[in-house]
Amino acid sequence: MSRRSLLRALGAGAAGVTLAGCGVPAAYVRPGDRAGRDSSASDHTLHFANWPLYIDTDDENQSKRPTLDAFSKRTGISVTYTEEINDNDEFFGKISPALMNHQQTGRDLIVISDWMAARFVRLGWVQEMDRAKQPNVAKYLDPQLRSPAFDKGRTHSVPWQSGITGIAYNRKRLGREIKHLSDLWAPDLRGKVTLLSGLDESFALLMQGNGVDITRWKRDDFYDICEQVEKLVRTKHIRRFTGNDYIKDLSTGDVLACQAYSGDVIQLQADNPEIEFVVPEEGAELWAESLMIPNLAHHKRNAEKLVDYYYEPQVAAELATWVNYVCPVPAAREVLASAKDEETAALAEDPLIFPDDAMRKRLAIARDITSEERTGFAKKWNSIVGL
Repeated sequence: MSRRSLLRALGAGAAGVTLAGCGVPAAYVRPGDRAGRDSSASDHTLHFANWPLYIDTDDENQSKRPTLDAFSKRTGISVTYTEEINDNDEFFGKISPALMNHQQTGRDLIVISDWMAARFVRLGWVQEMDRAKQPNVAKYLDPQLRSPAFDKGRTHSVPWQSGITGIAYNRKRLGREIKHLSDLWAPDLRGKVTLLSGLDESFALLMQGNGVDITRWKRDDFYDICEQVEKLVRTKHIRRFTGNDYIKDLSTGDVLACQAYSGDVIQLQADNPEIEFVVPEEGAELWAESLMIPNLAHHKRNAEKLVDYYYEPQVAAELATWVNYVCPVPAAREVLASAKDEETAALAEDPLIFPDDAMRKRLAIARDITSEERTGFAKKWNSIVGL
């Protein structure tokens, strides 16, 4: 089971959350007001909030997390690890009252999707990390993930895991290969295709199918895909819009092709090798879910140590073996390749964990939807999707 199988995109979210997320002026926190009293030197603890099923666990005891346990043993820092993030907007609503009112959240480290991380950066709700104290991040972070539009130079965020939004399909049942996004619109796939319902999860790949450079897309590019998708809905070509329940549809054969996440497909393939994942010739979206330190965190230095620890290639390799998403530490590939266990060593050759050069040329990080665009875009998209 994948962590992303729990994600349900909520579009713009509840009205109050949307207002805060779009950057109400009073909610902005100036740089000088973001740091709290750091107790790391005397208090060797850390509160780390993450998504469920997004860290390695012990085969014999699911409550044990080997990489975290090793960190605590090495550093003496005790980590309180909570799996409390089930949805980006839901978590935003949970901690935004504290952040907009200049209060401590009780968390030293959080993991959120980059499109939501962009809101936090715009609002000034997260602190810059001290890269001088994070040599592993500086050395090993995937160059393709180093400078997203929302956080130039990755000063406020560090990818926890990365992934690709592309196309999954059952090649045996379909009877042919899919290479282009436009292949989804073939007549014999009418009623057998699903798209992701979440605006932030869906739009970039659809734009790429139109040949758009998603690093600099325009307003008209968004409304062009809306017009296309509306027509596909009217003609009943699109079976439905989904969260991660596309996994079930694809497994049962109710759907033959769909928008999908790379990490989900790796796990699906373990049970059904006929399912394939495609990065279309026009390209696919590369995304990340990133570690961030909220304002006024009491253990900033401890959090920075944990982030840097996960960028050691050996540790990154151990995590990648369990979560099966795109590893943000390319050097971990060599570690896995040298493993004595054949199944583990094979992961080093999986392009959905370590994309090869040919695949990387077709991957791009989309510019995020701005606060000014979000309300109108979400209203339009949700009217099509039926949210």
